[in-house]
Amino acid sequence: MQRIMCVFCCCFNVTAVKYCCVFSTEAKKSRSAGLQPKEAASEETSENVFVAFVKQAGVNLKHDGTSHEIAVDQVVFQKRIQQQLQKSPRYPGILKEFITGLEAYIENPDRFRNCLLPCIPQQSEGDMSSVSSFQESLLRMFLGIEMLQTLIINTLLEKLPEFMLDGTVDGGLNIPRMIINQLKWLDRVVDTKELAVKLMELVSVAPVEVQRDIITSLPEILEDSQHNDIAKELNSLLQENTQLTVPILDALSSLNLSSSLLTEVREAVMATLAAVQLEDLPVVVKFILHSVSASDASEVVSNLRKKLELEQCVLPPALQASQSQRAGFASATALVSKRFQDSVALILDCIKSAVRFQKTISEAWFKAIESVDEVENHKVLDLLLLFILHCTNANQSRRGAERVLKLKVRSGLIPEALLQKTFRGYSQVMRGYFPSILALAQSLLRSPDPCVVPFGGHMYRHSFSVFDSYCQQEVVGSLVTHVCSGVGGEVDVALELLCSLVMEKPSEMALYAVFVKGILDYMDNLTPQQIRRLFHLLSTLAFGQRQQGSHIQDDMHIVIRKQLSSTVPKYKRIGIIGAVMVVGSMGALRPKGKESQSGSLSQETLRQVTALLELVKSSSESSPEAAALYYDELASLIWSATLDPQVQEMIGTSVLDDFQEDFVVDIGPDITGSFPLPAHVMYNLDEEESQGSIAINLLPLLAKEAQNKGERVSTLCLSPFFRLLRLCEEKRHQGDLEEIDALLGCPLILTNMDAVDKVESLSKAERELLCTLLFHTINWFREVVNAFCKQEETEMKMKVMTRLQNITFLQKLLERALAGTPGYVPPVANFDGETTDGMTPGFSVPVNKAKKDGTGKKRKAPGKNAPDGVSQPDEATEAEETQQKEKESRPGVSLTAYRPFFRELDMEVLSVLHCGSLSRSLLDSELHTKVREEVLLGPTELVFLLEDMLNKLEFSLTAGPAKRAPFLKARADKSVGFSHLQQRSTKDIACYCIQLLPALCTHLENCHNHFQTLLSENNGVVDGPSTDVEEYLVMSSAYQLLLQVINTTFSWSGFSHPGQRSLLKKALGVLAGRLKEGGPEPTLEQLVKHSFEYLLNFRSTMPSLSTALCLSQLLSTVSEKGGNPGAYREQTASLARRFLSQSWVTASGERERGSKFNEALHTLLSIYMEHVNDVLKTVEEIAGDGITELINASKDESSASWPTLNRQTFLVYYKVLMAELEKAARRIPAGKMNDSSEAQSEKLLTWNLAVRDFHILVNLVKVDHLHLSSYSCKPLYFHSGMHQDTSLTNHVPAVKKSLELFVYRVKAMLTLNNCQEAFWMGNLKNRNLKGEEILSQRSQGSDDDDEEEEGNQDLPRDAEEITKINGNEDCTDDSD
Repeated sequence: MQRIMCVFCCCFNVTAVKYCCVFSTEAKKSRSAGLQPKEAASEETSENVFVAFVKQAGVNLKHDGTSHEIAVDQVVFQKRIQQQLQKSPRYPGILKEFITGLEAYIENPDRFRNCLLPCIPQQSEGDMSSVSSFQESLLRMFLGIEMLQTLIINTLLEKLPEFMLDGTVDGGLNIPRMIINQLKWLDRVVDTKELAVKLMELVSVAPVEVQRDIITSLPEILEDSQHNDIAKELNSLLQENTQLTVPILDALSSLNLSSSLLTEVREAVMATLAAVQLEDLPVVVKFILHSVSASDASEVVSNLRKKLELEQCVLPPALQASQSQRAGFASATALVSKRFQDSVALILDCIKSAVRFQKTISEAWFKAIESVDEVENHKVLDLLLLFILHCTNANQSRRGAERVLKLKVRSGLIPEALLQKTFRGYSQVMRGYFPSILALAQSLLRSPDPCVVPFGGHMYRHSFSVFDSYCQQEVVGSLVTHVCSGVGGEVDVALELLCSLVMEKPSEMALYAVFVKGILDYMDNLTPQQIRRLFHLLSTLAFGQRQQGSHIQDDMHIVIRKQLSSTVPKYKRIGIIGAVMVVGSMGALRPKGKESQSGSLSQETLRQVTALLELVKSSSESSPEAAALYYDELASLIWSATLDPQVQEMIGTSVLDDFQEDFVVDIGPDITGSFPLPAHVMYNLDEEESQGSIAINLLPLLAKEAQNKGERVSTLCLSPFFRLLRLCEEKRHQGDLEEIDALLGCPLILTNMDAVDKVESLSKAERELLCTLLFHTINWFREVVNAFCKQEETEMKMKVMTRLQNITFLQKLLERALAGTPGYVPPVANFDGETTDGMTPGFSVPVNKAKKDGTGKKRKAPGKNAPDGVSQPDEATEAEETQQKEKESRPGVSLTAYRPFFRELDMEVLSVLHCGSLSRSLLDSELHTKVREEVLLGPTELVFLLEDMLNKLEFSLTAGPAKRAPFLKARADKSVGFSHLQQRSTKDIACYCIQLLPALCTHLENCHNHFQTLLSENNGVVDGPSTDVEEYLVMSSAYQLLLQVINTTFSWSGFSHPGQRSLLKKALGVLAGRLKEGGPEPTLEQLVKHSFEYLLNFRSTMPSLSTALCLSQLLSTVSEKGGNPGAYREQTASLARRFLSQSWVTASGERERGSKFNEALHTLLSIYMEHVNDVLKTVEEIAGDGITELINASKDESSASWPTLNRQTFLVYYKVLMAELEKAARRIPAGKMNDSSEAQSEKLLTWNLAVRDFHILVNLVKVDHLHLSSYSCKPLYFHSGMHQDTSLTNHVPAVKKSLELFVYRVKAMLTLNNCQEAFWMGNLKNRNLKGEEILSQRSQGSDDDDEEEEGNQDLPRDAEEITKINGNEDCTDDSD
């Protein structure tokens, strides 16, 4: 025993660890040889004392391996032992003898183990003792006796080293752990400080497993008084040995620590976070989050987010790939990967638990994620945390997660690349958060913000790719729900996602084809373009190359046949679109080896394709609109798909023969037949080949249709059929249109266009026939331009340019013809609209005002018209000139509202913009260019193309919020006329516009040079004697449209996407390159700077305020593309100030005015106020100086310092100033208690200036003359009633109500401020708009009026009573 004690004492020395190993070996040898008999008689006596005392107390010691038996309750046993020891005559020496006997007894390992095991109750037969069924171990009962506790603890700790290396022995017992368990949950520890010291000394030399057991048991062993001290030692141990991280943190979590010590420990733990093993991270994170208080939650969570790198928890992809290539490492890699995923899952579970039960931690995570302002600083953890925050039960947390995610996506801080990295590396972890992922994707896809919608689509796509079949089914179901929602943007994105999933993963999507097929029941809510996407999706699944979804083929055939046989145009249109899409999938070109070695279609498939085409053709023959739609759909299919050569040849051959038979005739010497209007051959560009040439048989066909409604050939099909023919020829001959190039210059059989000048003398049927003829002619020329705009030969380009001139000239004729044909419904030109049969324009047709006499000249009909002198003559007589002026004075109809009735121009037509511009000064007297070899673009044609381009860009690049269709209200289909455009992606459209930017810049510079020359010729004014008013208006429109087109291009939201950065640099490079060429590749900021400088050069030649506004908006848009928009604020404000300080006049010398001018002024003034450095000083400057100058000026003059400020624009200025003042006041920061005196003084001065500005603006409202408004209202009331002007009468009740409310509010204000005497009332006399008194009122004497005025001064009875403040005029005075 002495030797054992000596060795054990050495073991307590931290530097004597090697002795533990020596002792352990000797202890094992001693136990294996058995317990040797003691030589000393004193030890035998001690053991006898121990055994005797125990037996007398009620415990029967067993030596056969069974548990000791106890005959009494353990409390009784403890009391008896204590009494025996205290009553012993050898007390207190008996205590040592007792412990010596115990040590001798437990020298045997089996006895020692029995003493550690619980005792069992001893019961004789028939004896019902009160002993509890559960009793503590013998040693545990000894520890409950205070006089023995310290000695027993020493004995146990001395025995512990003997079993440190044994581990778990037979029977699953771990002796060291059993020893430690004896010390737990004691009612009282006599010397807890000493016990803590001994335990920590033991930890320093024990093996890792024993160390962990001891450390995790410390909170259950020690009393609260020792918690702080033991925590400090554990903290130090944590820095030295990371293997003990988990037990130490477990122990620290259970200790009752002071806040300062807890903070110190947490900071130490946070410092070692990077060195902690992956398996230990969950415990570390849990400790950090559970030790957070409300005051330091934000700081702790922010630091944890920075230090927690989940990317290190997953094997790098390169390592995974290299290991998977070796068969020996495949299983090992899988196990390691699973271990990493499990650890990450545990970490997230810890965070989830903290977030769910501690609101402060949830808010701290939100704040930590929101504070990241750089895209490279965001990490995978941020996305995972947003999913965690969303999955909690709190609605506020869900909404917060949606808000933060949308904010980050909108600003580009969380890109799609980070989402992809998260899904690829943590798919197993994210599977548990799939409901939240799905809900967030749904929210993003339904967002009205177009910037976040694509991100929701990426979430759907990645979820389908990495999750199991259940999740895939939920994804498809959710996308189908989006499609059936009826919200335009939501439907488009969902259909696009489904199509991409079918293309990427056809086998998986085939399993859910039945779900997708269910959308067929909701096609009433889909647009034609959406129906195309749906049938493309279904036909690819059912009839594609792999035909994974062949089980829905029969269903699709049934649906298509049912729709085709319907007599309702809407459903027949659906059937045609669906059938053509199925033909595209069935007849698609197959790679070799799919169906045959040659790769061509099988005869059976070809037969099915032919039969389906014949079915569609026969089903649409009875309806010209259906037939035209069929031709358009087939043309789009040929343009977008790659069909099998057999199918392509079959379609092309039949189309060419049918078109020639239906619409083309040979030109003879005379045109036979009787027509409502005289027939003439018009617009022939090939007069030298007029003999034996062909013509489009337009007028005779229209005449036949008017006489026989069931005519097989309809003029409605002319343009669609030609488009189909052209595309078939392009496909068959690789873009060569030589076989049909005669159609470019061939004439049309029309009527003499002089009929437009005498449209009033025609019958209604003749007028409508003339308008229909003009619509069909224009649409034919538009399709001809679509077909041949890409031809490179100079002759072809000249003819295309002439056709553009024909279009612009015919449009002017059409405007005048429509003005003389009220109630006319044009023929349908776009057949995939919401309604085709009986389509009527749901708008009031705007009529252009008659032109005033000016110096502009009449633009002649371009191109070559019919022979026999029916075109405009070269020389005009005086009588003809007089007649010409009368024609120009007639009002015309604006064709803007008729856009849906014109055929759509392809994007390729805009390539004509590459031709040089042509001003009228370059034209000879025949209105032809002197150099015919050079293809030039006229100003009118330039405006025509720019208007079409702007419409296209506003439709495709300008993203509007998704809106739900209103309930029980017809939805205006704004997509009519953009069917071809919708088949292109926005990126393709943006790329095409960037290719056109050099040409647009050239035209912009030409406009600039034109107006610069005009100003120099007229000594700096635009209304000089040499100014051609018509040319001035056309060039002004071209200038403005160019700026709008470029601004719309740069306003595309796609430029904000990191992936489109190179495209943005390319676009800016075009503008910057016009100013500075060559040199090293500039940065984005340099490109913005040079582009801004280039555009700024155009400021001196702005022809109108609207054009100046467009330039200001373009400069503002370009400046925002760089990283420092604030650098251009001063220049933008200076430019806007320059435009506001300029007097704007028209070419005729009149000052610009009107509603459009006021709208442009309002926007320009707002831009100026947004970019000035000090809004309050600017408001004071304009209100104090500019308006004062206006008040002192004469009636028709303007402010000297602000020429755009006059009596007509005063209200515009006042609205903007008041609105900007309100915004500026809201931006003033609120005062705080801890603000310095300087900060408080500064805020006070700012508020002082704001109040002074408000006072100035309020005083500008002439309170003394407010009654003039009521004087003005009264005559309007009587005028609308007497003349029964319904447009005015509808507004009378609202105006009267506003006036009454105004009167009451004025009186209330005066009463509140004790100024009642300033308020008086009187009755107004009835007067007309000229101020004359109405005769019916003269019979009433003025005395009655005076009596009413004197006797009724309380409250106004109706709106006839007016308010007068501080005035003395007589309300009944005739001058009023």
